[in-house]
Amino acid sequence: MNKEELLRRALAGDIHSFQTLFAEFQNQLRSYLYRLLTDRNDVHDITHDTFIRAFDKISTFNQDSSLKTWVFRIATNLAYDHLRKVKRWPVDAQDQGAMLAISTEEIGQAFRIVNQTSHAGAYEMKEHIDWCFTCISKTLPIENQVTLILKDVYDFPVKEICLILDKTEGTVKNLLTYARNTMTGIFDNRCALVNKNGPCDQCSQLNGIFNPKQDQQEQRMKLELVKGSTKFNREELFKIRTTLVNAIDPLHSAGTDLHDILFRCTKTAIGEVSSFFDAPPLKAD
Repeated sequence: MNKEELLRRALAGDIHSFQTLFAEFQNQLRSYLYRLLTDRNDVHDITHDTFIRAFDKISTFNQDSSLKTWVFRIATNLAYDHLRKVKRWPVDAQDQGAMLAISTEEIGQAFRIVNQTSHAGAYEMKEHIDWCFTCISKTLPIENQVTLILKDVYDFPVKEICLILDKTEGTVKNLLTYARNTMTGIFDNRCALVNKNGPCDQCSQLNGIFNPKQDQQEQRMKLELVKGSTKFNREELFKIRTTLVNAIDPLHSAGTDLHDILFRCTKTAIGEVSSFFDAPPLKAD
């Protein structure tokens, strides 16, 4: 059955046809929500709520965009409702998380257990760069964060982002410019991969902890970001970073479980959650 027929049936109220269409972009939707929410249980809940709400309102879909864009708009609005309840992350959120892990033996042990026993607990520098990108993006106002992630990570055209955010093209472009400039400035000042005086070198530090047999500098030099740091300007380095992030699905990568525990530690350190050890069991997909 082709997409046109599936959509026709979905618009007539056939949930199985809608499920088939939804499944085509569900993994990308979940990945997008994880970058915004940094909690797999929240992703599970909002993905489920998005499906229910979208199917319930399918008769209002007037096809002025793709079904994917329309569903992403619903999911984004639901994510907004959640994110408005929490504060933006400070630029040094990662530093605070690292200090908590270093100073708390039980948390450090939890990291080691995940790394050693989970099939998705591997550490790679490129995956840490992806995790770092999410952390820094959470220092932005919500609309800037959403615009940046939709455009630079998920390749949505500006016109579709306008529909998702219900903003004019000029506003979306301004949101994107501010987000890129802010992120670029933070990385330029903090990241030791692009600035030898940058205070953040977690990539190498964690490589030394989780991959002690690997040469840290050798692993660094495999990254295009490091290779380009002496050749390109800050905007081009940011594009290299987003290209790397674009290639990683944070929910289905070699380090997914390690990402999850890093986020939990960071959120505990900045006070977004009350205790590292109170995390509920993960819900099944």
